[in-house]
Amino acid sequence: MANPSPSKIPSPDSPVSGTFNPANKRADIDTVEKAVLDAVAAFGYPDASRFAMRIALEESMVNAFLHGHRGLPEDTTIEVKFQVTKDDVTVQITDQGPGFNPTSVPNPTDDENLELPSGRGLMLIQAYMSEVRHELDGRRIVMVYKRPSEGG
Repeated sequence: MANPSPSKIPSPDSPVSGTFNPANKRADIDTVEKAVLDAVAAFGYPDASRFAMRIALEESMVNAFLHGHRGLPEDTTIEVKFQVTKDDVTVQITDQGPGFNPTSVPNPTDDENLELPSGRGLMLIQAYMSEVRHELDGRRIVMVYKRPSEGG
């Protein structure tokens, strides 16, 4: 896996980007999260932004492995691409599974679904990200976080 973790404050005109192919191992997931969050911190995003990105990254990678890769060999990797600029953060995570229809996931806040163990990850991602879309028949999630305005 590449590690484009920034060591200095980037130029406002130079985005920081990277591509990873983590396996379903805690160390691999942590490496990806660290690289993205280090870039977000280097651009001076507030703590709340870093928190939102961490939650969305964790939930989306876990979903890719847990649901997207169900039935695939344990060492099957996902692809994570990210780009951080002074204005926004874009992350796309692609799994190698058969895909799914995001609209078929039950709303976890409906009374009949409160005890179901699934659906909350997508809800959290939607809550924290500015934009979320699914591509490749649900095998890819693209998340965009727009930097909040000063004081906003």
